[in-house]
Amino acid sequence: MAPRLKLRDIAFFERPVQFARPFRFGAITINATPQLFVRVEIEVEGRGVAVGAGAELLVPKWFDKRPERSPAQTVDGLRRSLEIARELYLASTGYQTAFGLHASCIAAQVVACAKENIPPLAAAYGPAEIDKAILDALLRGVGASFFNGMAANVAGIDARLSTDLSESDIGMFLSGRVPQARVAIRHTVGLDDVVEGAGGVADPSENAGARYFKLKLSGDPAADAARLTRIGEEFDTLGHQYKVTLDANEQYADLAALQALMERLDRDTALRPIAARLLYVEQPMPRDITRQSPLGALAACGFIVDEADDSYDAFPVARALGYRGISSKSCKGLYKSIVNATRAAKWSGEGEQFFVSGEDLTCQAGLAVQQDLALGAFIGATHAERNGHHYVDGFGETPLAEAQAFATAHPDLYADAGQGIRLSVHDGDLLTGSLHAAGFATSVHPDWSALSPLEQPKSPREHLA
Repeated sequence: MAPRLKLRDIAFFERPVQFARPFRFGAITINATPQLFVRVEIEVEGRGVAVGAGAELLVPKWFDKRPERSPAQTVDGLRRSLEIARELYLASTGYQTAFGLHASCIAAQVVACAKENIPPLAAAYGPAEIDKAILDALLRGVGASFFNGMAANVAGIDARLSTDLSESDIGMFLSGRVPQARVAIRHTVGLDDVVEGAGGVADPSENAGARYFKLKLSGDPAADAARLTRIGEEFDTLGHQYKVTLDANEQYADLAALQALMERLDRDTALRPIAARLLYVEQPMPRDITRQSPLGALAACGFIVDEADDSYDAFPVARALGYRGISSKSCKGLYKSIVNATRAAKWSGEGEQFFVSGEDLTCQAGLAVQQDLALGAFIGATHAERNGHHYVDGFGETPLAEAQAFATAHPDLYADAGQGIRLSVHDGDLLTGSLHAAGFATSVHPDWSALSPLEQPKSPREHLA
């Protein structure tokens, strides 16, 4: 039986993160944004008090891409999502499992956020971040690693939020997991990234020797085809085999525009270096259009949803529309990732192939990248988008002592080659050995005294002032 816990406190902090280069995706270019940190204190029934932590960037215009919302407004939407979730979680005063606490709050969270004009994907951010910290505390309280604890279902995940699955489906999936010892990085090529020459997509000093690449799309079939042609020409100089994925971040307006791109990939010989190595296309259309647009014959090309994954039934809905996969991002909810991975395994056992991919919210060195990496390694991701080390200089604004503590505790993940402590990539892979420590993939917590309290979100009227 899964251990039960009682939540005692939730605290939010943030730290500024300055990007080393602009990151353009979708309709925004990011040069800086805060990183959230969560600290929780729980009481594990019969075992005492434990503290847990989690972290994630507060990324503008990803969770909420509505054109009338400014980048600052969308970040404040995430802050408000956190505040609402904190109130709901702390209102649950009795002992329950970690997943039980999540399940008892998630519906009310979506409803409360909707009343404040916060969309479901952003609404899920608050619980997702609190859940990571609670799980870290729980695992520390029982003295288990993430991998061993989740295999034993320490969180008590059940089927109450996924009625298409049975309890045994989830239990069998969890108990059968053998975490990946290495996870290949999939290097992101943003829309403003250099393509040719030094500092370009084929420069090993930029791509860290990656064998997998994620190429951002703009939503313009002609412009995207021209840029992919240039990228393909550069990839021909890599000197090793590679695979690619494409990500439109909801920028293709409809099926007709998407069809135009896919026809170019199918017929244009200049695009063959990309088309022949294409694994899947991620979230091509806006989330609302996605739900209204069966892929039809396009389904054979291989598509996954990402931003349209804003509820526990998103994957079954996407499957019915012709999608073969869905992304895992801890910022959308670690329990949903595990439920979706269970679905993919079950459905694949019935004949057709379905999968969960590892994607990235520009996870920063330290807690964020370690916890997201562990989640992907647990559910079976052999490669995952990792771009925090590309767009941010090492540990960024993190105090040196804190960065050194992470590097000492996780020497297979970080190294200092003379340019500061950075993520250590081994022949294109990240190693997960040190993530087997007690807790959620970390032996270290941030220096809480070096963080600022979470900034209070402004009201819509204040944003207009």
